[in-house]
Amino acid sequence: MGNNSKNSTNRKLLQFIQKHFQTKADIELLEVRDFPLFNKSTECKLPPKIVEMAAKIDAADGVIIATAEYDHSVPAALTNALSWLSFNTFPLVDKPVMIVGASYGVLGTSRAQQHLRTILNAPVIRAMVMPGSEFLMGNSLKAFDQEGNLIFTDKVHQLEGYFDDFLRFIEISELLKERHQDNVKEAQKFYHQQFDS
Repeated sequence: MGNNSKNSTNRKLLQFIQKHFQTKADIELLEVRDFPLFNKSTECKLPPKIVEMAAKIDAADGVIIATAEYDHSVPAALTNALSWLSFNTFPLVDKPVMIVGASYGVLGTSRAQQHLRTILNAPVIRAMVMPGSEFLMGNSLKAFDQEGNLIFTDKVHQLEGYFDDFLRFIEISELLKERHQDNVKEAQKFYHQQFDS
């Protein structure tokens, strides 16, 4: 979850994904809203919440990130979480990631999603972001009924195709992990160059 809003429509989107695809995948929702502000400690010690999330990400086959868009960028809560998740821990290296986003306006979160792709490609993160079409959902305040169902049938259909692509992407990504340990070492090396300077 990439937002700290209590009434986030991106949270509703993830909750719908969790329910709608429950026969295809076991999806656990993780929150970033209670993370402390990132602070580069000299001891390189991670808060317990970060350690817990990093372990869950490391064990997962893939990760779905829902991002809002503020000022053409990702929310501060999300960048804060990604800073922690690349600080002396590297759970996202070679991890398949699917990006989705919902916004109140008509344009969706296209700029934020592009920004997020750039962040996830950083040398200390090195996620394997699914290429192709973005899932952009505008008018999100009108998108869900009282039971949390997505009522835009065209978006449901699009999301179903997108999720099936993600499951295939996870399978393909498994074939590309021969250099995983080397990639982790490269991320660690860049981390030390970045934080030891």
